[in-house]
Amino acid sequence: MISFFSRGVSALLRGIWRAWLLIVPLVLALSLVRLGQLAYFWPAGFNVPASDVAMMAFQGLRFDLKVSAIAGVLLLLVLPWVSGRVNVRIGATVVFLYVMLSLVNLHYFGFYKTPIDSLVFGLMEDDTSAVLHTIWHDFPVIFTLLLGLLLSAATVTLQHGLLKRLNPDTILQTRHVALKLSCVVIAFFALIFAGKGTLREMALQRQHITVTTSQFLNDMVPNGVIALKYAWDSRGLSQNLQNPLAGLRTMGFDSPMAAAEVLGLPHHNEAEVKAALSAHAALPAGTPKKNLVFFLMESWSAEPMLYQGPKFDVLGRLAPTLDTACHFSNFDSAHGGTHPSLEAILFSTPITPLTLGDVGRKPIPWAIAQVARQAGYKTLFVSSVRSGWRDLNRVLKVQGFDEVVDANTLKEAYPDAELGLWGVWDTYVFKYLSKRLAAQPVDKPIFVFVLTSTNHPPYDLPRDYQRVPRDMSLWRGETSSEFLQMNLDSYHYAADLLGGFVQDVQKGPQKDRTIIAATGDHNVRSFGVYAEPQRRYLVRQVPFVIWGAGASCGPQRALPASHRDMFSTLFPLAGIDGQYINAGRDLLRSNVSPDDPVNAPRAMFFTGEARNDQGIWQLGNKSSFVCSSAQKPAANCQFNALDDQQERARFGLLDWNVRVSLKKQSAIAPQSLER
Repeated sequence: MISFFSRGVSALLRGIWRAWLLIVPLVLALSLVRLGQLAYFWPAGFNVPASDVAMMAFQGLRFDLKVSAIAGVLLLLVLPWVSGRVNVRIGATVVFLYVMLSLVNLHYFGFYKTPIDSLVFGLMEDDTSAVLHTIWHDFPVIFTLLLGLLLSAATVTLQHGLLKRLNPDTILQTRHVALKLSCVVIAFFALIFAGKGTLREMALQRQHITVTTSQFLNDMVPNGVIALKYAWDSRGLSQNLQNPLAGLRTMGFDSPMAAAEVLGLPHHNEAEVKAALSAHAALPAGTPKKNLVFFLMESWSAEPMLYQGPKFDVLGRLAPTLDTACHFSNFDSAHGGTHPSLEAILFSTPITPLTLGDVGRKPIPWAIAQVARQAGYKTLFVSSVRSGWRDLNRVLKVQGFDEVVDANTLKEAYPDAELGLWGVWDTYVFKYLSKRLAAQPVDKPIFVFVLTSTNHPPYDLPRDYQRVPRDMSLWRGETSSEFLQMNLDSYHYAADLLGGFVQDVQKGPQKDRTIIAATGDHNVRSFGVYAEPQRRYLVRQVPFVIWGAGASCGPQRALPASHRDMFSTLFPLAGIDGQYINAGRDLLRSNVSPDDPVNAPRAMFFTGEARNDQGIWQLGNKSSFVCSSAQKPAANCQFNALDDQQERARFGLLDWNVRVSLKKQSAIAPQSLER
């Protein structure tokens, strides 16, 4: 028995030494990738204190040690019992996976300007072949794989050298069993504390990623492994609708009544809170119902419009229409991806993906198209993409759209249309819309939701498109992307088509009974990483523009706003009343008190960030606040705890409304929905 115990202790000792001799080179490899990422994306002219860089590097090292130690603990199930050769192979596999995840995180940051988040799971939900084609076209796939193999080989070589030099299979093996057991216990608890990330404080968690006031540096802290883990956690929270209070509690509230009280809403019980979320002032008697044509423009970023001019034309025929439009120039998207933004707009939800499962098979009562249809509108969804993308062909008709016109429909209507990677050229969307709107009966208003796609990597354009020469010295943004000029061309292509459509409507018989609005689904990676504080506010910005006879633009055009405000603005303007959610504020109102929590001039990014006229921050995280504003920040620029509390309340209530309303639908077994 004693001999068996002694052999067991010896095996555990051998396994723990092997684990530690894997952890040390693995931590070095992950830290090296981080430093490479920092150097690769460091913007020209970006200056921060060396102490901030050191703090970022140290915190990143702690996360590297954390994920490496967790791997070491898990491998204790096998490392004590395998041969030396198998030990090396196991180590090589772990090293390659960790290194490649961190290299993927590097490129993910370059694309989305954030470490890996829940959008990464869209690869399986998207048009996977198109996504893979874009990755192959836009990213150095072969080079990344070779770099991953090289770093892994160097790490394994270091591990092999340590194994040969220290020989964990024999170290202390001749000592007394008590000494060996003591070493096992000490080394094991060292692994546990390394996996925890601290000795006395709470374990390293997501909030510990924020260590400086620079979001750029904070985004360098997580390695690919921990970023993927947090993305998975967020994904799990968004997919489980059974706990209505999950989002509220994340935002620091125990009940919807507590959040409603912060916003000055009725809050005696849940029913009262829910009613308040969809209560609207009555429209004036006799308000006419106007056509509403809404464009969600692919990658339509705000920054290029800042530099628009005769020698730097990015708008084409759209430029002269802005003189008679309401252009909200300090405006943020809801998400960093097309489908999440689409869901946020259509369903007033911070939870995404929402409609890919059972929830999408039953009508969501407050869906934008449902509200318009119940108000007597013909509802139409038009896009240049194939409607099978993200199950739109199934979801949209259930959620209130009478018709869905996609790339295949347009190809049938226009045989000369070419079907490309993402669908047909946007040209055919605008051709179809002009024809369809002209044929619309006067007594039947129409609501059209348009999703474009051509302004998307790889930025291909029709062969007959005439590229516009530009003086690139007038571009005052970042110039690090090799795709910048290609992106500006596709941006111009899409904006010019929109401008042509607006001009045609404004000259036609539908002018006085048609509202046109357009925004971007998200910013685009080609325009930079926005690391400097003075540019940080641009990271989420997209235009929001309204064209419509008699539209009074009001005083809010330069105030912070975001996607959540659009249909609270557009529906009253178009004469649509109904049970849509008060996700935001009416941007055309002129009598707004800055002290009104529901109408305060702030923007929200639905991953949990907010922005006021002073800066941007992560909800509930004071240390993440960065002074950054379209206007010059005030001298006393600082985090506003009241703004944060109110935005947490708004986010939490939107989350709660979705969960409490749809939890029964998500509990329906899939087989009960089969026909």
